[in-house]
Amino acid sequence: MDMEWWHFLLAFFAGLSFLLLIGLPVAFSFLLVNMVGVFFLWGGTTGFSQLVMSMESSISTFVLVPIPMFILMGAVMFYSGIARKMIDVLDHWIGFLAGRLAVLAIMTGAVLGALTGVAMGSVAILGSALLPEMRERAYAKSMSIGPILASGSLAILIPPSTLAIVLASLGGFSVAKMLVAIIVPGLTLAVLYATYVIIRCALNPELAPAYEIEPVPMRTRLRDTFVHLVPPVLIIVFVILAIFFGVATPTEAAAIGTFVTCVLAGLYGYLNLEIARKAVASATALSVMIMIILTGSAGFSQLLSFTGVTSAITSFATELPVHPIVLLILMQLVVMVLGMFLEQTSIVLVTIPIFLPIIEALGWDPIWFGTIMMLNLEMATITPPFGLSLFVMKGIAPPDVSIGDIYQAAIPFILINLFLMALMIMFPQIVLALPSMMG
Repeated sequence: MDMEWWHFLLAFFAGLSFLLLIGLPVAFSFLLVNMVGVFFLWGGTTGFSQLVMSMESSISTFVLVPIPMFILMGAVMFYSGIARKMIDVLDHWIGFLAGRLAVLAIMTGAVLGALTGVAMGSVAILGSALLPEMRERAYAKSMSIGPILASGSLAILIPPSTLAIVLASLGGFSVAKMLVAIIVPGLTLAVLYATYVIIRCALNPELAPAYEIEPVPMRTRLRDTFVHLVPPVLIIVFVILAIFFGVATPTEAAAIGTFVTCVLAGLYGYLNLEIARKAVASATALSVMIMIILTGSAGFSQLLSFTGVTSAITSFATELPVHPIVLLILMQLVVMVLGMFLEQTSIVLVTIPIFLPIIEALGWDPIWFGTIMMLNLEMATITPPFGLSLFVMKGIAPPDVSIGDIYQAAIPFILINLFLMALMIMFPQIVLALPSMMG
């Protein structure tokens, strides 16, 4: 009996859900489901050769080279201690602010976002480093947990973002424009987070009681700023500007940025064989994981087309008697729900082959849609009840912090995300202004 397109789609998600529930890694779950689909739909074992060629072509592309380069650049900054020095300098400048430690968490999250690009990793690092001190300073649970959750979620919206490269390469649109498009939303979100914290703590000082800190002379602050903050920031700015003005491709900019970062770590005296080994090992492991996940994309896309899922869903979506904005909201709701269960790269892998034909049929700018989707992906990690970062926070928080406390702390920052998403939908130029000016 022939299967309808929706039978295949249901079978795929049922199989994937089962494999994930039994603990099989995401990359191998996609691969196994694809192999089963190929076996039944492409003539048994003879279809595996086509699957192998699809997998090879999906990662044998120049546009993916920046991924390991950017990851290595961040790993060198992190393991060499450059990132730690940057955070210390930022701390010296914001001692006068209400909710100083909460603001520091957000600023640190932006720094870690530029270096790691992994939301849950940033939450784990920040939670372990800052949460004990916040507790010691009598910060309210909401003002200690919430900013750390929110700042960790900045990771995928602060360039250079590996997820932006993955999304653009899967969608077949400009990686350079995607990297530039997330600049304004990412920085805007960080500013909105910090503004909320400062205003809230100024109106209600009990949330983040003030305390005496050892003063740092202006001369020392300026010296540390020019020595430890300006050089690594200039590297990141150079990478982005080189891409923006068309001086270098994302691949070239990533290679130069990684090389200069290694030189900087060497000049500081932070780089040795052990640090290099840790940075390369970490970058290799993360890059390989991303590449393995990407190998499932080509086979999945081809299976969708072969079974008629792509054309059927596109026709269904474009013929719905609703305004296109309603359709956009429904698509983002799907992403939000998936974000409670899957890692972001996996969500992109599942949804982009389905969403892309709809985007093209409705005439939407893929850069605009992709940036909205990335904002949604980072928000999904802190959305109750199953946002993955919520459980990371539960794992590192003291025993008296309940999951309900964590949910409550996340809600104001989710609302800020929704506010920014509404602005991006109503005013696309927030996303498209910078890409339109690129050289």
